[in-house]
This record gives sequence, structure tokens and C-alpha cells, in this order.
Amino acid sequence: MGGVVGKSESPETKLEAKMVEAMQQRASKGTTIKSFNSIILKFPKIDHTLRKCKAIFEQFDEDSNGAIDHEELKKCLHKLQVCFTEEEIEDLFKACDMNEDMGIKFNEFIVLLCLVYLLKDNATEFEAKSRMGVPNLEATFETLVDAFVLLDKNKDGYVSKTEMVQAINESGERSSGPIATKRFEEMDWDKNGSVSFKEFLFAFTTWVGIEEVRDNDEHR
Repeated sequence: MGGVVGKSESPETKLEAKMVEAMQQRASKGTTIKSFNSIILKFPKIDHTLRKCKAIFEQFDEDSNGAIDHEELKKCLHKLQVCFTEEEIEDLFKACDMNEDMGIKFNEFIVLLCLVYLLKDNATEFEAKSRMGVPNLEATFETLVDAFVLLDKNKDGYVSKTEMVQAINESGERSSGPIATKRFEEMDWDKNGSVSFKEFLFAFTTWVGIEEVRDNDEHR
């Protein structure tokens, strides 16, 4: 699509196909974010909001083992009042269990919530603010969606290295090539030359330091 090198990606599951379709629909509306630099400036605020999700994570981690298993995920989705088929729940679990240890860690949980937000992108189906007690969570997820839309220049639901270079160039970075390459490699988890929204989210949690959450963060 769009003739961009590295865009031979095709959805592996029905859920991923839905994510791509949802992102394409969202991209057709445009983005309020003007440059990659403006995304970086939002890192501290995004980091602060996402860390507040720790209490939500612990609520659904019923056995307190530091991960949400398949059954706990089903209870979580039921509590959020979002309806997925059994197949979609299985796909969602596998998609977010990046290290394949059969459990959703905190950073993976944040990615999962944002994917649910994308798939259920309307106020009646996903009222994160009232149900989760994190006032800015919905706005934060919208910022992450906006950021991906900025990078996905041809609006096909994936980001290529070429598109990443273009986004960094537009930010006015002098060494845009190496910076874009490094950022793209951090996003392209499966090294297939294109980045899905899920991969972007995992990279983003690393960029803002979510993987560095330790026990002392829980008591802030």
C-alpha cells in the first residue's frame, strides 16, 4: 500500500485486522500532533498518567503474582463492560503477552488497555475515566493514537522506516537518519520492517520508563 518499502505486513489474526481497520479509520480523521518532538515533550505527562494504572493492574491481578492470567483478563474485560469473543480474548492475550510467559505484566497491561480503547473507541463502550479512576487515561490513550497517526503517513495502519525518517526529518533533527533508525528498531519488535500499533505501544512504554516500575513506585 502506498508503495512504501517494508509494508508487506498483513494481519495475522482477526483481532489484528480489526486493529488495523480501526487505526485506518482513525487516521482518516487526521492528528492534532504536529511533530515527533511534540510527542517527546508529552512523555512526562503520559508517564505520570500511565503509572497511575498500577492500582488498576493490582485490582485485576487477583493472586498478586505480578501478572494477569487468562481468567483474570476475562474478568477485567467484563468489569470494563467491553464485549469480546473467546477467540478475540485469546488473540488479545497472546498479542500483549510479548515475552510469552502466559501472563500480562504491568507494561503489557497498559498496551492491552490502549488496544481495547482503540477497538472500542466511543464514549458509551469505553468510559475509562469513570470506571478506572484515572481521569486523564482516555486523553492519554488518544494522544498515543494521535502519535501513531502522525507517523503512519500513508494511513495503512503500519509505520515503515521510511515514514519514521520522514517524521523525524519534519521535526528538524540534524541527525535525523540515525535517530529515526534507532527509534524504528526499538519499535520493530519482530524485525519484519513494519511497525503495528501494538509494537509502537510497547516501544512507547519503554521510552517513558514504564518497564522500570519497581515496588517503590507502588507506594507513591
